[in-house]
Amino acid sequence: MYKILKKQQLTPLIFSMEVEAPRIAQSAKPGQFLIVRCGEMGERVPLTICDFDPKKGTVRIVIQIAGVSSNKICSLNEGDSLTDITGPLGKPSDFMEFTPDSLKSKHYLFVAGGVGAAPVYPQAKYLHSLGAKVDVIIGARNKDLIIMEEEMRGVCTNLFICTDDGSKGEKGNVTVLMERLVNEGNKYDMCVAIGPMIMMKFATLMAKKCNLPIIVSLNTLMVDGTGMCGACRVSVGGKTMFACVDGPEFNGYDVDFDEALRRQTLYRKEEQQADAAAGLDFLVRK
Repeated sequence: MYKILKKQQLTPLIFSMEVEAPRIAQSAKPGQFLIVRCGEMGERVPLTICDFDPKKGTVRIVIQIAGVSSNKICSLNEGDSLTDITGPLGKPSDFMEFTPDSLKSKHYLFVAGGVGAAPVYPQAKYLHSLGAKVDVIIGARNKDLIIMEEEMRGVCTNLFICTDDGSKGEKGNVTVLMERLVNEGNKYDMCVAIGPMIMMKFATLMAKKCNLPIIVSLNTLMVDGTGMCGACRVSVGGKTMFACVDGPEFNGYDVDFDEALRRQTLYRKEEQQADAAAGLDFLVRK
């Protein structure tokens, strides 16, 4: 059992939890994820590691209510326990292959859409701790859906906020801000985009226009997290890959986003039925 030490509500549907997991905290790296289970018959839910503290023996997860299982996890409170946490799983971020000295001179641009700010945070934190220059864009539909703003300010060089409706930061989507930053003369060594699949698709198209390398995370496709279910199959560079074991991060230029977007809708009918049975009709699945 994994005790929840701290719980915080970030938005009406997004929660942060600090969980006691000493062994995982000791070995976790930016870019990796966990499998969380609530109840003996609970579904396996893949969640990207938002933060980890080896000294305290804790890991932090950020979870959005998107269905029955995530709602069950989010209903737990401080002092309650998760039945299982497995991890860390997946490959660490690409920059973990480089020496700390070589990263000091790098300039990274992170693009976080909605709950994508959670997996961006540990990556920005790591690079910033080494002295690298880190710019972060957080985008959302409106100001009420912006998460982790103040925490992100402490782990980056520059933070930019944009909302679709202009209620906070600049009005517009993240790609407009990406283009402006490049046109202003910023020389980025790499862009990392994490968020909704459609956002990552258009961020990749903008990166190509700006002649900017880009990494994307396909964590939203994952189901069982071991490659056995096949739900996260995606074409990358013309080859079939599994987001959970071959990723979750890939070269954005190699990802077949149209296929990935179709895959996300495969079980939409079943999800809607499960939501309705559990009284979660407030969740809108487009």
